[in-house]
Amino acid sequence: MNVPPQIIVIGAGIGGLTSAIQLAASGYSVRLFDRHQHVGGKIRTSMSDAGPVDAGPTVLTMRHIFDELLGFTNGHLEDHIHLIPQDILARHFWTDGSTLDLYANIEASARAIKEFSGSNSEQEFLRYCHHCRELFQGFYKPMMRAAEPRFSTLIFHVFKNPSLIRKIYPGFSLARSLSQQFSDPRLAQLFGRYATYVGGSPFLSPAILSLIWHAEASGVWIVQGGMHKLAAALAKLATTLGVEIRLGNHVDRIVQKRGRVHEVVLRNTEQYTADAVIFNGDPRALAVGSLGKDFEIIARHTIKKKRSYSARVYSFAAKISGNELAHHNVLFDDNPASEFNDLQVDRIPNNPTLYICAQDRGQGIIPPILERFEIIANAPAGVTINSDKELEQWNKKIIRKLNSFDITFDPAPMISNITTPYQFHQLFPESLGALYGQSPHGLLAAFTRPTARTKIPGLYLAGGGTHPGAGLPMAAISGMHAAEAITSDLTLTSMSAPMVTRGGISTG
Repeated sequence: MNVPPQIIVIGAGIGGLTSAIQLAASGYSVRLFDRHQHVGGKIRTSMSDAGPVDAGPTVLTMRHIFDELLGFTNGHLEDHIHLIPQDILARHFWTDGSTLDLYANIEASARAIKEFSGSNSEQEFLRYCHHCRELFQGFYKPMMRAAEPRFSTLIFHVFKNPSLIRKIYPGFSLARSLSQQFSDPRLAQLFGRYATYVGGSPFLSPAILSLIWHAEASGVWIVQGGMHKLAAALAKLATTLGVEIRLGNHVDRIVQKRGRVHEVVLRNTEQYTADAVIFNGDPRALAVGSLGKDFEIIARHTIKKKRSYSARVYSFAAKISGNELAHHNVLFDDNPASEFNDLQVDRIPNNPTLYICAQDRGQGIIPPILERFEIIANAPAGVTINSDKELEQWNKKIIRKLNSFDITFDPAPMISNITTPYQFHQLFPESLGALYGQSPHGLLAAFTRPTARTKIPGLYLAGGGTHPGAGLPMAAISGMHAAEAITSDLTLTSMSAPMVTRGGISTG
């Protein structure tokens, strides 16, 4: 009787869950371990008087990736969760009192921009949308969906499609390219903020990141009940497919034997043999030896590579008064460069842009009196332990900034509602608190991310620190890449030699 290959996944983030589902649906035996007591990785919640508040990702984009994943099980995403499409993508506020809503419908956004900034800006926006769509279509397959993208291959692809050369603004930062495409600096500031979606500055990230706007403009969905429901649904599906999920189980190390991965050892000394292991964590953890000295050769560059930005994240419940919020809101500062100048020298920004998710809005019903909120302020990565005194001063500054936009919370958020970069480092070991892996700055940044296959046979990577990068859809794609690599590699192994089937457990 043939025993299916034994796969171990370390980390129940989106990359780990998607790889587990795809492999289990293909007939593999899969165990998934996570040191936390919840699935989802950075999809996490904080408790409040109004129920669990999201403290991580707030909306779902590129849902076709998850529809594709569910196709492996002959199902659909909405068989497992209820998705609510958003008419308003985000509401934007400036200190001069101006506001702008962007919509899932491009024509509606164009009309709003015409009213906001005039006919010239409307036409600039429509040209920009066309520009972003062509960028996304041109680079989606050769970059995001390629398991191991190569710069030489991309150059060949660009020269086969010469119209792309001008659209990527070679040598331009995202901010510089936007300044040439929008005459109203507020619109350049708005579309520059998409660099922060991958933990970067618009002044240092390549202009090609404009394609992120197309991903958002193609649709944004709320998961009813909160984003943690997505992770819970994927975990339930994985379990249904036979995946054994073990929460609260810290993997202490991975062990090699005869030059390839052999087993994982838990902190409680349990040992599990495996034909392949997927590490769904920050690749830097491997490089610094957190899972064994044999694996320090993996992703060595991540030790010195500049990290992406982190954040100070509020999660709380309160009554709100003042300006009417949408589900997703952005409060801009007058000087867009100020925040990123501070971040670049590893300093907490004096005047940060604030992202507010009103979790109970955008669902077609009147929100409750006590609502749930998540506020995100960019911060540098690092392991500095902030004093309560410093956090109190910063908290007061943020409350004053909110009040200046006519937004008042009762009760006001407190420092106990804040997750800091140091706390993120504790939650996600060896990340240094960075939320998006390594920095996206520089034209070649996308080519320096670790990919699914590693130098050690039997070890694979998945997650936001791995190609194609940060964000739920990208992490899901990374999990698919890992699953596809395992399927291909184990198939080749079984064709050349009898498959060694393992999977036993011993204690010691």
